[in-house]
Amino acid sequence: MLNGLSRTIHGVFNFTWPMTIISLVIIVSFRICYIIKNKEKIVIYKELIALSFIIYILCLFQVVTFRDDTVWSSNNFIPFREIFRYNFASRLFYKNVVGNLIMFLPYGFFISYFFQSKKPNLIIILTLIASFSIELVQMSIGRVFDVDDIILNLSGGLLGFAAYTTLEKIGASLPSIFRSEWFLNIISIIILLGIITLL
Repeated sequence: MLNGLSRTIHGVFNFTWPMTIISLVIIVSFRICYIIKNKEKIVIYKELIALSFIIYILCLFQVVTFRDDTVWSSNNFIPFREIFRYNFASRLFYKNVVGNLIMFLPYGFFISYFFQSKKPNLIIILTLIASFSIELVQMSIGRVFDVDDIILNLSGGLLGFAAYTTLEKIGASLPSIFRSEWFLNIISIIILLGIITLL
């Protein structure tokens, strides 16, 4: 399972890295100039979270608008038809089922973080709006509309919400030093260096 998931994530990274690097350079340089000009206080972990969200949305856009002419399929308006079409643990299962699920997990997490959401209502509404928009655009650019993608995206968004609320509960039970700004900044830098090392 982890091997198939790793291949899916690696494939997305190979596809999106040029746009990610260019966007990172532009956004970071713009943000640094803005902070210096306006003499704002830098809170590293908040900056990294905001930057991660922007990069995530850009990668999401590139992935969902990519036209794969090797895939032949038709619109699906019947719930769960496509989900159960793939053999469990097959390459297509990871690409189309697990991939659509994981693709919106960060979306649910970021929405929960930015709105400090304690209930899933907002996550459900915003995820449905985003996912439905993606499916309509895909149908208009030569790809297909798939109601199962919406179901999987919504499930991923709710998993992101669950991850956020779980981390919030864990964080609230920790001593105040672990919730302090300087500690979160250090942890953010360590995570960033870890991600860079893995890439």
